[in-house]
Formats: sequence, C-alpha cells, structure tokens
Amino acid sequence: MDNRTAMDKPAAMDKPTAIKPILEQNAFQPGDRLEPATARLVEKRLATLGPTTMLFYRQPLEIVRGEGVWLFDSQGRRYLDAYNNVQVLGHCHPAVVEAVSRQLGQLNIHTRYLDDAIHHYAEQLLASLPVADGRLVLTCTGSEANDLALRLARQWTGRQGVIVSAAAYHGNTERVTEVSPSSYKTGQPPPWVVTISLEPLNDPHTDARQWLQQETQRALCALARRGYDCAALLIDSIFSSDGIYADPPGFLQPAVELVRAAGGVLIADEVQPGFGRTGEALWGFVRHDLQPEIVTFGKPMGNGFPVAGLVAQQPMLARLAQQQGYFNTFGGSSAAIAAAQAVWDTLEKEQLQRNAAHTGAYFKQQLQRRQQRWPVISQVRGSGLFIGVDLSRADQQTEPDPQLTGRLINALREQGVLIGAAGRHGATLKIRPPLCFNQQHADLFLSHFDTVMSELLAG
Repeated sequence: MDNRTAMDKPAAMDKPTAIKPILEQNAFQPGDRLEPATARLVEKRLATLGPTTMLFYRQPLEIVRGEGVWLFDSQGRRYLDAYNNVQVLGHCHPAVVEAVSRQLGQLNIHTRYLDDAIHHYAEQLLASLPVADGRLVLTCTGSEANDLALRLARQWTGRQGVIVSAAAYHGNTERVTEVSPSSYKTGQPPPWVVTISLEPLNDPHTDARQWLQQETQRALCALARRGYDCAALLIDSIFSSDGIYADPPGFLQPAVELVRAAGGVLIADEVQPGFGRTGEALWGFVRHDLQPEIVTFGKPMGNGFPVAGLVAQQPMLARLAQQQGYFNTFGGSSAAIAAAQAVWDTLEKEQLQRNAAHTGAYFKQQLQRRQQRWPVISQVRGSGLFIGVDLSRADQQTEPDPQLTGRLINALREQGVLIGAAGRHGATLKIRPPLCFNQQHADLFLSHFDTVMSELLAG
C-alpha cells in the first residue's frame, strides 16, 4: 500500500516544464526522418533487439572504431567524445587492450581459485578508501554492485527505507531501478523510497548545506511515518543525473549526519564521479569529506571491460556470509582484474586526475564566460571533467529549456562533437569526456559550441 501524503513531497518540485525520464533524454524517436542507410540499421535493430534498446541522437550513429577521445563512424567521420565516462582512460587504451588480451590467452577463470593478482589489486583499492575495516566484493556491473549494497544496508540496519536524489539513476536490476527515479516513464518509486530535490540549488543564493539538511530531515520523517525507517542514503556525489551539483564542497555532511543519527548508512555510488574524474580527489565523496560505510564502482573500473564492485565494512559482509552469501561467476575474473589493474596503473602513470583538475578548471571557466554572451546559459556547474550547463528560456530564465538543449546536442553531433543531457527536465548539457581530454580538445569543443549557439539563437 502506498501511504504517501502531501507532506512527503519535496518542496519546489512542481514546475511547468515536464519531467523527462533519463532514457528519453537525447534519444532517437521512431518517426524521425532518417538517412536510408541509417533507417535500414534502425529497422534491423528494432526487429532483433526490440523496443527496450535505446539510441542516441535524432540521426543515430554507427560507431565502428575508437581511439582516445575520438570515435569514428562507418563513413570514416571523426567525433570528439565529450560524453562517455565508461572509457575513463580513453577509447581502446593500449594498456588495457594489451593486459586483457594477454590474460585471455593465458587464463580467464572465476574467483573460487586463489589468485594473487586480485589480492594485489584489492590492497591498492582499499588503501585509497576511508572505509573502516573494508573488504572488496567484485561484480560485473555497477547495477549489481548497487543491488548488493542495498542488501547489505538493509541486513545491517534492520531497516528498509532508502533516500535518493529526485533524478537519481543507480542501475537497472529490479531493486536498483526502484531507487532510480529518473528511470520511471510512468508511476513512481515504491513507498520505501523517498527522494530529495536539488533543483533549488539552481539558485546561487540557496544555502546548499541547509537545503540538503532540510530535505533529508523531511525524507527521514516520511520514511518513519510510512513505517520503513532509513536503511541508507544512496548518493552519487556529483549528482550526475540530477544535473551535476558539485559545490560547495562539504554540503552533504549535515545530511549524512542526520541519516547516521537515524540508524542508516551512507552508500557512495562512485560509478560516475570516481577514479579521478572530479579532479580534486580520486573519489567524488572525498570532496565532501565523507567516510561511507559502502562504496560502489562501475565499468570505468575496467575502462569499459565488465568489472565493477563494492567496498564495505567487514562486519557487514560477515553478516551477509552468515545469512545468504554471495558469488558472482564473472565478477573479478582473471581478465577483469587485468583490465582493472591496467586502469589503476595508467591513471597514476598518465596523471589523469591532475589532468582532470587542470583541464576541467579551464573548460568550466571558458563555459562560464559564455554566460555573459548568451543569457540562455543560466548556470555552469561541475568539478574536474564533469560539467553541467543549464539552458533556460530566453524570455524566462528560471524556466528550463529542454527543447533548446536537444537542438544544441544534435547540432553539436552534426559538427562532430558528442555530449548528453541530464536533469529532471533534460535541460542540462552533460559534458563528461574521457580523462585524457586536454585543453586543445576543450578549445575545439568551445569553437563548435560557439558556432552552434550562434546559429541556433540567431534562428
């Protein structure tokens, strides 16, 4: 039974602009006019993979090759990839290709045999995390990792409720979809999930710490009133699907303190902000000086190879082992560990976190300067190589403009630049390139951005 009341609803949630599910943002829509060769491929896709498979852009791309920050289509055209976070090192990085190829030629087996390579990787990862008495569990996807994290939190606390952000996306298993409000096209999350709104943070005068504290207190009261209480606050610390909210550092602390005082734990979803992307630290939650009980990782861990996992406190995992246990056949396979180790070594060798900080600061500053030229840019937010640009209506700057956002994204695609969309209304440009993206790439992006903005606004 859904026993929600009007008091459970987040403040400042009702906007004239429609809510746009994440899978409908920057998505190809059947009925769009297509080039003949593209139309044939789309027809085959629908006939074989069905309607649940999504495509980007009004003119979907057939990508056949990748290298660094570049993707190449079947016509040989090159695209600057400023969107794909999974390939954190860049597409087809030689270190990962070589490590996985070599391991596949030697052995690729599950984790029920001893293998010192996995111990070596785990020691390095654990040493980088402030998780007390932490242990690593490996999976294939971030969805599996977040699913397991929810199970651990519920078993440990004896509670059921979960607090997430209003446009969160945490994966696609049944349980994780329930805590991913942005996945819903109809209906809403179950009553044991309460969302917190970040839209008031679009106003620079909003006190972010105070707002999140207020929203979290409201969420805790709602869960208690519904009879679930709070097992966990599950957050992606860059709030990537909500529209990228990074600042000020530390604004999450009061919210986390409230959750802990209520008996819940913090699950830090590092699938997107992790592995140096925010520039200031290896992990996104470090910017907020947080110490999670559980940290989850996704496919950037292996530069696109299916390796993911979580780190949790040993007592939590011990309780799981006593009650149910956990085994993932391909989680932590020999090839997966080879990929993960190659990523770890390359991040340090190529100083990609430092590059994310320096290039990201320059890139963000240049985009902020364009706010003066084009008032439809209402905000530029982000940290490192994770930047969000809000677009609003020219006649009403407090009103998001998803139509302009979609036109801009598709116009950039025609210019050979790939980005995505974010936010509850799909009105935030999501700029999230591989960490090898440098100042020259940023300048190329900005040149095309200027051209497209001038043409669209003139029209």
